[in-house]
Amino acid sequence: MALQATPYKVNLNLSDLDREVYDNPRMTVARHPSETEQRLAARVLAYGLWYHEHLTFGRGLSEVDEAALWQTSLDGRIEHWIEVGQPDADRLIWCSRRADRVSLLVYGNTRVWAPKVLPKVAKQKNVHIAALPEEPLTALCAKINRTIDWGLMITDDVLYVSNADDQYELPLEWLQGKRNF
Repeated sequence: MALQATPYKVNLNLSDLDREVYDNPRMTVARHPSETEQRLAARVLAYGLWYHEHLTFGRGLSEVDEAALWQTSLDGRIEHWIEVGQPDADRLIWCSRRADRVSLLVYGNTRVWAPKVLPKVAKQKNVHIAALPEEPLTALCAKINRTIDWGLMITDDVLYVSNADDQYELPLEWLQGKRNF
């Protein structure tokens, strides 16, 4: 019998001071059986970081032809492809050919990943890569419940995440490009 995805209810009180975006999206996010809490948190943070009214979650890890998140135009063209994790260079190049812009939110230890991937994608001008810091992300993930109620404030490339009990500061490190609006 196949394992089923676990639904998480998410309430994101978003205040993006850099883009002057203020919204309170509510959604249900499915966590694939093989997905870690860090990847789930990274997907939710990426949703807030590049929030747009047409941004939607992909179908998950088992669908290799889909992004973790993507924004499509009204005619179905992919405007923004968003990945999370540490994909290989071939995956990023493949994504860059299918979308106007590609963003990657990296999490985890990047010491081995970055030297192998970044030189190969450096010529892809529509690829922008940001890394989340390990320790605050790990601390945030330790408090994830099936109902996620986060306040997310973004300013000067720092994500401030608060829940009922704590606040976490996650400064982004831009490895390639910058946050594109």
